[in-house]
Amino acid sequence: MRIAAIGAGGVGGYFGARLARAGHDVAFVARGRHLEAMRARGLRVTSALGDLHLARPTASDDPASLGWFDVVLFAVKLWDTESAAEAIKPLLAAGGVVVPFQNGVESVERVGAVVGAAQVMGGVAYIAAKIAAPGVIEHTGTMARLQFGPLAPAQRPAAEGLLAACKDAGIDAEIAADIRKALWMKFVFLVALSGMTTAARQPIGVIRADADMRAAFEASMRETCALARARGVALPDDFVADRMRFGDGLPAEMRASMAHDLEAGNRLEAPWLSGAVARMAKEAGLAAPANATLYAVVKPYCGGTRG
Repeated sequence: MRIAAIGAGGVGGYFGARLARAGHDVAFVARGRHLEAMRARGLRVTSALGDLHLARPTASDDPASLGWFDVVLFAVKLWDTESAAEAIKPLLAAGGVVVPFQNGVESVERVGAVVGAAQVMGGVAYIAAKIAAPGVIEHTGTMARLQFGPLAPAQRPAAEGLLAACKDAGIDAEIAADIRKALWMKFVFLVALSGMTTAARQPIGVIRADADMRAAFEASMRETCALARARGVALPDDFVADRMRFGDGLPAEMRASMAHDLEAGNRLEAPWLSGAVARMAKEAGLAAPANATLYAVVKPYCGGTRG
């Protein structure tokens, strides 16, 4: 299977490398020092699930130079969604599909508005990984799972092909029965994790051990759950309690990628996470004070602080 990983960071770099090691034709779209390092020294992944090194990965900063692909794993930062979607149009020329593995719940519509809705599936990635150094992906813990699913019957063969490729690579993956519900199930937890680990500048272990921070974490999830139900997504009544238990089992040192971005002085995805919950809740006539506050706290840093 020909697979393009657009954004070779924690998600695209990790899963793309696993797929390439399994023998699939994978191309990475990256830029800057990360791309230079991949070209010079290859792509390295460090992980409790097994380290790997691709000595000569196919990598470019020009998607149009790479040809066509069956599946495009779309894992760019949320602020780059529209520009990256425009850039991948040539990759889909033979009828391939793009699967956004991004952090928000609006990517399917945003990408579809650029490339056409018929070529966009839904996707969810569960992993804590980051670019630790140019050319190096560092995976924290052992969670590394993909969910994806067709949004139209014609996309089913592509979903099944991607599932088979993932199984070849030893990746924990599944075709979700309801991918939109799966997107919201991740979003509920991610909004709280990203908001709290970034605003508090602390990992989840510190947050879950403090009664006040734990309560704020839970309040964020309850607001996002209420929003999901208002938008017709039927989450279970005990979903927040289940996610709190899930959070208790995560490595204590885990932080959301947005917390790492804050530390590095990069732009933040908050406008599409806690900010999006605050915006959509207001539109729905709901209150979301926890998420509105988390967004307000990090808003001065959303444009990045480097330099």
